[in-house]
Amino acid sequence: MPEPVLISIAAALAGKAVSGLYEFVKRKFTDRPGAVSTLEAAAGAEADSPEVAALGEELARAEAEDPDFAAELRERWRTASVEQHGGVNNQISGTVSGKVVQARDIRGDISF
Repeated sequence: MPEPVLISIAAALAGKAVSGLYEFVKRKFTDRPGAVSTLEAAAGAEADSPEVAALGEELARAEAEDPDFAAELRERWRTASVEQHGGVNNQISGTVSGKVVQARDIRGDISF
């Protein structure tokens, strides 16, 4: 199972939501026809679809094989996330225990 951030990236790729990220990944996958097919199969798929999960697995394999690709993919994702959310970047990764709130603007109280 790939990291949640890779599933988020895969979902963004499926919707071609992040300018330039799709082409960056497609270039990386060009020498792996199966990976290109997986990328293309995920196009337009829902975030929780098997196609997006498969794309997340391909991204995990590509990162494991090429640390430079991994670093650039994550940096592009971080930059795109900040740009898309008006300078706010909420991310949680790893094991989380307890309650978490991710938000930009909150008016009023939050209680659990």
